[in-house]
Amino acid sequence: MHLSLHEATTHVGKCNLCLKVHIACCVATLRPRTATAASNLSQSAVSNMATRWGICSAGKISHDFTVALKTLPLEEHQVVAVAARKLEDAQEFAKKHSISKAYGSYEELARDRDIDVVYIGVIHPYHLNTCLLFTNAKKNVLCEKPLAMNTKEVQQILASAKKNGVFLMEAVWTRFFPVSVEIRRLLAQGELGEVKMVRSEFGVPLMHVPRAMQKELGGGALLDIGIYCLQFVSMVYNGEKPESIQASGVVHVETGVDETVVAILKYSKNRMAVITCSSGVKLPNDAIIMGTKGTVRVPAMWCPTSLVVNEKEIEYPVPEPYLPLNFINSTGMRYEAEEVRQCLLKGLKESTVMSHADSLLLAELEDEIRRQVGVVYSQDCQ
Repeated sequence: MHLSLHEATTHVGKCNLCLKVHIACCVATLRPRTATAASNLSQSAVSNMATRWGICSAGKISHDFTVALKTLPLEEHQVVAVAARKLEDAQEFAKKHSISKAYGSYEELARDRDIDVVYIGVIHPYHLNTCLLFTNAKKNVLCEKPLAMNTKEVQQILASAKKNGVFLMEAVWTRFFPVSVEIRRLLAQGELGEVKMVRSEFGVPLMHVPRAMQKELGGGALLDIGIYCLQFVSMVYNGEKPESIQASGVVHVETGVDETVVAILKYSKNRMAVITCSSGVKLPNDAIIMGTKGTVRVPAMWCPTSLVVNEKEIEYPVPEPYLPLNFINSTGMRYEAEEVRQCLLKGLKESTVMSHADSLLLAELEDEIRRQVGVVYSQDCQ
């Protein structure tokens, strides 16, 4: 076939145009696939990276938490720094736990760019300022319970976390034990029928411990150990606010902190709960859920490793520690640490198991019970 110059030029132009269109279509087709692949690769890379922990405070609970972290895979959890008010304390802690960086101030830890999340193990009167330090530094936070001294402080902490777009969770470790997971499953599937009554008690002789008796250190049975009883009831009743609370207690004459507290909580549909906490005597320290179809008993309810369902006991042992612990079953803190990691991987700012609303409810319940018992902290007057 013979073409004129004009025809040949026109033909070539059309071929070039077709080629460009074809290439453009191929690129457009490949681009989403490439973007998806890159996204999947990025997500995979993130999930394969270890969550890098910073430890705030070199005290007893921080020791136990760090030991608990070491029971988890090294490729998933790493402690990279510790901070204390005294550098020598941080250095001693770092040496004991093989941590590469030690700081003599919390501010230095807040400035560390290699930290994904900070565990706050200071005593609760200092939770507000310490949480604000790290949330304002754009650090994710796991803060020991109680999250703060009262509802107002809790609101400030939650508002700061939201403003700075960081993850924050109150370290109510009990909620993440396998026993608690099983309890929530039993309740969700209705295996206990309609729950009518919950009883929870926790009592340990702590009168000799300054932190438990001095008001300026946040002393008092309710905030220290009674919170375990309240969180258990709140978990069973799925975060519902009680219709009424009747509380009574014994307040230490010299210190003004609560030694023993008993509270009756009434919920909708005539459901009840009774909590008892004491820093003066040892109690059975169990919890019982009573439903129309069955009963569940939880021995050692604050750190449970067994569950008795209709008189049948099931055991859920925690891992052995590599160093001696200060508190019983502390390796069980591994479960809350893993919850934090999973939330961070999903880009969540709070846990659904221990949500911001759950922390706020606990603070409100504690405030009302303290009001009725007659315990007032300096933070309540600010």
